[in-house]
Formats: sequence, structure tokens, C-alpha cells
Amino acid sequence: MSTPVHEQTWFGHPRGLFTAFMTEMWERFSYYGIRALLILFMTATVADGGLGLPAVEAGAIYGLYTGAVYLLALWGGWVADRLLGQQNSVFWGGLIIAAGNFALAVPIIEVFYIGLALVAIGTGLLKPNVSTVVGELYQNDSGARRDAGFSIFYMGINIGAFIAPLITGWVADEVNYRMAFAVAGVAIALGTFQFKFTSKYLGDAGLHPSTAPEERSGTWKAFWISAAITILIGMLMLFGVLPVDSAQLADVTGNAIVLMAVVFFIYVLMFGGLDAT
Repeated sequence: MSTPVHEQTWFGHPRGLFTAFMTEMWERFSYYGIRALLILFMTATVADGGLGLPAVEAGAIYGLYTGAVYLLALWGGWVADRLLGQQNSVFWGGLIIAAGNFALAVPIIEVFYIGLALVAIGTGLLKPNVSTVVGELYQNDSGARRDAGFSIFYMGINIGAFIAPLITGWVADEVNYRMAFAVAGVAIALGTFQFKFTSKYLGDAGLHPSTAPEERSGTWKAFWISAAITILIGMLMLFGVLPVDSAQLADVTGNAIVLMAVVFFIYVLMFGGLDAT
């Protein structure tokens, strides 16, 4: 009898580990390839292919972007658990990141800001959930094998993060910044479609959300209403209808993140059902 596809192995580990490995390697390539260039691109003169922004404003935008990437991971986990499942969240997150990267390559400043927002949203969907998928691949295995699997998985993260600045930096120097952003877009697109076409090796790991179908309709309504309001506010800010100072917004966002972390840990300690064991 042949081995079921999702039970095939890769160097003694579930074959699905390779799917997650490649996906996260290209996602980290995309993320760090862009991150290495953002400040340089925003502060470079227009004649040199940049945006010509003051260093203070560029730093504030960079801080908002990187903060949003990690803050939205909480939202991405919620969406996966309640609505999409981890596998679908990884796939759609990858597509959104790719769209954002290609938007960064468009020589229109408003589209550039939209691209940053898309990358942050897509990363929030993909980053936490691909790790969850890896964990579910080992739900019936010993701790040692699971730890070894995660070590291999993190190797993919490190490879992507290491080679990305070298390649995108070279492209930015030899061609221009926007072409480097496009290269990052191609990388995450490859990783995303690789994930889709090899997801059969993942089996049921992260395939379905944890909620029952009848519970999701109300959640979807709340999701779309919240998304519409967020997009509306973002567009009003982007086109100057709602004036905003990027440095002040960065300070407020940083304080909000700290406050949310404190409230979260207080909630876990008081209402999380923890005991001495």
C-alpha cells in the first residue's frame, strides 16, 4: 500500500515541513529585502530614485510599518482561528504581500503607502499561521522530533533573511529601488504559489478554522464592517482629508502597543485559568 501524500517524509520529517520551509524562506526574503531598503529609499533624493523625505518623517513611517507588521499578527491569528483556517490565511497573506510589494514599485507616493499597508496586513496573516501549521504537523510526535522540525523551519527563515538584503541591495544599486521591491514581490509570489501547489502534503494541518460554520456568518459581518471602516479612515488620511503627523502617529502607536501588551498579560494572569502547576 502506498503512503498517503500527507504522510510522506522529507529527511525523516513530514513532507509538509518542506512546504512551510520554502514558504517562510521566501516570505522572510521579501520582508527583509524591503526592510533593508526602506529608510534609504525614503530619504534618497528624487533624482536618485527615492522619495526625498526628511529623515525624521522617514523614521516615523518605518516605525509605523514595522510596528504594524507585528501588531497585525494578533489579528492574523484571530482571522485564521475564527474564519479562514491557517492554510488559507497563509495563502491569502502571501498574495496580499505580493500585491503590496508590487505596489511599492509603482512611482506614485500614495500607492507606495498603500503597498506598505498591504505588506503589513499580509504579513500579519501569513507569519503567525505558517508556524502554527508546522506545529500541527507534529501534533502526534515526540517533543524531540518536533523541536528538530522547528529548527529546520527556522533555518529557512534565517536563509531568507540573510540573502535578501544582499540581492535586493545589489538590484537597488545596479538598477533602482523600485526594481528591488519588484524582486521581493516575485520572491513572495513564488513562495505563495509553491505553498498552494504543495499544500496536499500538509494534510489537515491548519486546514479549517476552529469555529463551527454557523458561528462564522456573524463574525464575517463584523469583519467586513471593521475592514470597511479601516479602509475608509486610511483613505481619508492618505489623501489629506484627515490630517495626520507621521511622527506623532508613530509615538501614539508605540504607546498603544505597550498598553495592549500590558492589558493582555494582566488578562492572562487574572482570567487565564493559570495555576501553580
